[in-house]
Amino acid sequence: VQLQASGGGLVQPGGSLRLSCAASGSIFSINDMGWYRQAPGKQRELVAVITRGGSTNYPDSVKGRFTTSRDNAKNTVYLQMKSLKPEDTAVYYCNMEVVGTAIPRVLYSYWGQGTLVTVSS
Repeated sequence: VQLQASGGGLVQPGGSLRLSCAASGSIFSINDMGWYRQAPGKQRELVAVITRGGSTNYPDSVKGRFTTSRDNAKNTVYLQMKSLKPEDTAVYYCNMEVVGTAIPRVLYSYWGQGTLVTVSS
């Protein structure tokens, strides 16, 4: 299973950006999908998570500005970011809890390669 993230880039403060992350490979189902970020010199932190049923959770730092969604048919998760701030600058990673097609069914956690978001004027 591979996760491919895209959509990062340079954006001005107050701007918007949309990240995507698509999973491919031998996938039976995907449970939680999430987005994390890691700024230079800081620990990786969760910024959004969405369950298979569509329930979402966000930390206070991004609540009201970030929205995550998923397309189960495409094995894809999205992160819509608005009102971006310089402190949102980080490498953003997607994460998925994937059940493979092999028997017995086993749940693995996979990570995307990371996409850089830079918020600067």
